[in-house]
Amino acid sequence: MALKDRLAREIALTGPMTVADYVGRCLHDPQDGYYATRPALGARGDFITAPLVSQMFGELIGLWAVETWQRLGAPERVRLVEVGPGDGTLMADALRAARLAPDFLQAVDLILIEPSAPLREMQARMLADSDIHPRWVTSLERIETDAPVILIANEVLDCMPARQFVKTEDGWAERRVGVSDDGELLFGLVAISGGFKRPDFEMGPGQVLEISDQQAAFGRDLGRLVSTTSGAALLIDYGRARPGAGDTLQALHRHRKIDPLATPGEADLTQWADFPTVLEAAVHAGADVTGCRDQGDFLSRLGIEARAERLMTTRPDAAPVIQRQLERLTGSDQMGTLFKAAAIFSPRTLTVPGFEA
Repeated sequence: MALKDRLAREIALTGPMTVADYVGRCLHDPQDGYYATRPALGARGDFITAPLVSQMFGELIGLWAVETWQRLGAPERVRLVEVGPGDGTLMADALRAARLAPDFLQAVDLILIEPSAPLREMQARMLADSDIHPRWVTSLERIETDAPVILIANEVLDCMPARQFVKTEDGWAERRVGVSDDGELLFGLVAISGGFKRPDFEMGPGQVLEISDQQAAFGRDLGRLVSTTSGAALLIDYGRARPGAGDTLQALHRHRKIDPLATPGEADLTQWADFPTVLEAAVHAGADVTGCRDQGDFLSRLGIEARAERLMTTRPDAAPVIQRQLERLTGSDQMGTLFKAAAIFSPRTLTVPGFEA
């Protein structure tokens, strides 16, 4: 039985499903979930992440990790962690750039947090020839706390779903996924009186408020980890840098937006990263945080323009492509402003590269 049919049967028996639960099932259902069975990355897949746009992205993240390690005092042992490594491209590029600091590579214990078996296989192939071989765990709780941690999470928050609440003329309602008489999935509203944190900002009738318990929990767990071990976590994602309303649920299939209810498990479903909630949770857990910077500004501070110039000098035949890649990553009308970067770090012990005043 297809995932859509199983969800329709479940909803008919138990009642409408929250948007967060629906997205979670579409992405992670063990039998038919998108990431569990058919993750498709790159030009032939459903979406392209920054590491797949250009090697420059992963290389700069690798140098960011080296600089962070040095600012931590170059400890003899450090855990380099990536959450949601995709096909392994970012880490492969990062480790190649980190060869400039052999002492860093000697110190690294590489950990990849990845629950998807197909993606683990991709990552193993991508990193087979790297200087360091990774080990895999399924959650932050599996990371030992006896060494500093440098963590990278690129386009991870957007995979942590949010519930959706709607301000109506009669009060608050929650958007949920129901099923029609003929078995089709559909959105509807269920009136509620409580059970969620109301916003601090004004909202008009019809506007949507998204609240992600998973993103908040992730921020809390990162805060605990870096405050306990010392270190820093770098978050890069598309989303909001300040609280606000909006329905950000989307489904991508072969680089096109489709109806999120049309083909459960066959498309990538995402919602915006809620940086204010994540960073607030980390602070409450004992960590310090930076503010958000636009991805373009962050990469510029790490030296992406200089890196592009060197690549174009080395390969003048590829200069037009490299220039387009640079613009894709940093342009204000492309990924440069939609994507944000922020860091969570151990309190009072570190200035995080790329976030200096």
